[in-house]
Amino acid sequence: MLNNLIYSISKKYIVVVFLIIFGFFAPTSSAQNLDSLLVELESVMSKRSVYDNEKETRINNLKELLADKNNTNKNNYYLINKIIDEYAYYSFDSTLCYINKNLKIGQELKNDHFINETRLKLSSLLISTGRYKEAVDLIGSIKKENLSDELINNFYENNMEVYSRLSFYTPISENKKAYQELYEIYKDSLLSRIDKDSESYLAIIEKELRDERRLGEALVINSKRAEMVPNDSRAYAIIAFERALLYLIKGDVENEKMNLIKSAMADIHESIKDNASLTLLSTILFKENDIERAHKYINFSFEDAEFYNSQFRFVNISNILPVISKAYEKNSMEQKSKLKTMLIFISLLAIILLASLFYIYSQVKKLAYARNKLKIVNKDLKKLNAKLSVSNNDLNRLYNELSEANRIKEHYIGSFLNLYSDYIDKLDIYRKMVRKYISTNKFSTLLDLTKSKQVIDTEMEVFFKNFDESFLHIYPTFIDQVNNLMQDEYLFGVKNEDRLNTELRILALIRLGISSSSQIAKILRYSVNTIYNYRVKIRNCATNRELFEDMIKKIQ
Repeated sequence: MLNNLIYSISKKYIVVVFLIIFGFFAPTSSAQNLDSLLVELESVMSKRSVYDNEKETRINNLKELLADKNNTNKNNYYLINKIIDEYAYYSFDSTLCYINKNLKIGQELKNDHFINETRLKLSSLLISTGRYKEAVDLIGSIKKENLSDELINNFYENNMEVYSRLSFYTPISENKKAYQELYEIYKDSLLSRIDKDSESYLAIIEKELRDERRLGEALVINSKRAEMVPNDSRAYAIIAFERALLYLIKGDVENEKMNLIKSAMADIHESIKDNASLTLLSTILFKENDIERAHKYINFSFEDAEFYNSQFRFVNISNILPVISKAYEKNSMEQKSKLKTMLIFISLLAIILLASLFYIYSQVKKLAYARNKLKIVNKDLKKLNAKLSVSNNDLNRLYNELSEANRIKEHYIGSFLNLYSDYIDKLDIYRKMVRKYISTNKFSTLLDLTKSKQVIDTEMEVFFKNFDESFLHIYPTFIDQVNNLMQDEYLFGVKNEDRLNTELRILALIRLGISSSSQIAKILRYSVNTIYNYRVKIRNCATNRELFEDMIKKIQ
């Protein structure tokens, strides 16, 4: 806040403000700590891509191990578990994809432990993204008596979490009471099984103390939990966030903000995209009128939520994002207005100064005019010659490009005319043959001929051949450029360099501006569902499935 105050006022009274603030006021230790934490947070935020690249590297290394064909299904299950752990809180879609793969492996191996473990992972994912109904149904399908000791703990934890959230969010008092009772049952069951000195046990006790507003005791336990985990871990991010909640209840805003900052830094360092700390921090800063930081942080949170594909986070962010954005725009307009006023004042001073300089310069120029005139003319001639040379080069380049374009046009006009002429000849031959069959009363033969799809298939093959050759003539590196957008294991390999397969033809039509599945289906004579399935399959194999088709349209 202190820095923002200096920034907003300095444009008008910078010298006075510095004297007043630094001469008469000394920042408290708490404010210094908060300011240094904010600086550190923004430094960590600027390195988000570095942490994300490290995450992607770990994931890609695991995927390379998974691609080994010598792996057994059991080995693949454990490798996929590691991939799921990396993707958790990073990408919802990828986490769900690999959970489904492990579920399939467990079913193929008929391994109840694998199946139950994967279902519990899936239920945890559903809970964290606000899909409580699906999570309750899934957990309800798991038989506790078939679980190992470790999985029973996970079973109780998931039940605790889902009923805790349902109790918190439901507006119906009767349901809230029922959910709370279920939470208490599963909580007691879990507490009876786990070590009392474990972080999990302490977390449950801390929540109880927080709910009972025994905040001093809760803070002591929270500190003990924080000592048990690294400062840049997901667990620390949760602990710091829960400590911020304790200070929120106490009304200690400064400590609340400091712990939200620590939680956010741990989330960013671990590439946790499903997070809440920055959103809550931006809300607090907005209330304190620190609009610029609030806007920056809420947009950062929105980008994370969008990357993770968390509808739950989108709902939370959407409640505050428009308000902050509107305030930010208003603040920007006010700053622009102030800058405009200052600019007008400075412009007037500049005009006076320029007028004075112009008068002095004109007097000096008169004395040097005769001596420098010839030199100026020579320089101008050199500049004109240089411009003419550049213009000639540009004209030559344009002429060559136009010549090449005309040559391509002539080539394809000729090809079109030849193809059209061929179709007229084929229609005439077909007409004569039909006439011949009719005149000789060979109606059954004519009927058999019309039932056959051989003519259509032959013509489609000719059409595909002409289309492939023409398209690859215009875009000779199209296949290579498409492969640059695909995951390594899904590269297109074409046997005939002059021909495209169905997937590449669909991408070729998209590059030509035909993006409607119905239009593509009509051209390639497939059903719309078939074209849609092809497109989904290709996107899923791309390195960037969201922007894949837009990148196809930009291929040169």
